[in-house]
Amino acid sequence: MCLVSLSARSFETLRLRAWAALTSLCFTQAFCRDSTLPVCNVLSTNHDQRGFGGCELQGIPLSDNRYLGNLGSILLCGIAIAVSILLLLRSERKKAAVGRREMQLFLLGYIIIEICEIFTVGEFPLGSTVRIAFTGIHIGMIIATTWILLLNAVVGYQILDDGTPLSLGLMLISGAVLFIGTGYITLDTGLHWTNEFVPNPNDHYRNIALYVLYQLAPLIFLVAFFVLEAVLVLRILGEIRPMLYLAGAAILFALGQIFNYVISPYICNGTAGKIDGALFETLFTLLSVVMIWIFWSSITEDDWPIASQPTGYP
Repeated sequence: MCLVSLSARSFETLRLRAWAALTSLCFTQAFCRDSTLPVCNVLSTNHDQRGFGGCELQGIPLSDNRYLGNLGSILLCGIAIAVSILLLLRSERKKAAVGRREMQLFLLGYIIIEICEIFTVGEFPLGSTVRIAFTGIHIGMIIATTWILLLNAVVGYQILDDGTPLSLGLMLISGAVLFIGTGYITLDTGLHWTNEFVPNPNDHYRNIALYVLYQLAPLIFLVAFFVLEAVLVLRILGEIRPMLYLAGAAILFALGQIFNYVISPYICNGTAGKIDGALFETLFTLLSVVMIWIFWSSITEDDWPIASQPTGYP
């Protein structure tokens, strides 16, 4: 009986410690103080990137105490959209490529993310409700697009015929569920429809739901994508060169996150608030997406060694 009681007590202690560890990693004021993140728009009182302390971007002064900030990120978002459209059109020409439609869905998701980033990370003089709406779409599309990227890796194993209504339908429906659920939580946090997700400045704006949906879940999807693709290339295709592209994509993405979360305050202070790490995060993420497309292109040539049935859509 004593052993049972001791085990129950030990389990409860471990559970509380795990919960404390999770909450300590959740969004806090330090995230928004040191980085320019879309989620900060729904956590702050003014629904923008200001008010968290630390270095704030100065931007270009406009009338009525308004300003246009993060212009470099805005321009890079425009370049990212143009490059993604080019890759999408190039994908259309690869008629025999496995997962062509699925890769195009990923690129479409990335384009929507970059459009939203112009208005969430780029500091346009928008109304609070409009900025919150863009933030909800932005964060919802991040988790949906990384999920679609993970499913692109699954498509490579030809469990289902690629390009068919079943394959595309499962991808779209599951992505839509993640988008709607995450978007609702983000909008509820900013617009206070309920009292469930209201940010509390006294608790350093801690938000477990947005931490899981905005940072933890996409990270898990990305790691799973890289692992599945590495197994596909090394164990099934027996190739080495595509791994260079895949590793390059992972390194570029990691560099973007390092600039955004670690180096950003030093860049902001060193440039007197002219730029911060968000500019480099946008750049390196774009380069990572390009490397992912090059990787996909390199393993989906006409001589794909895995036997597959004709796809539903040419």
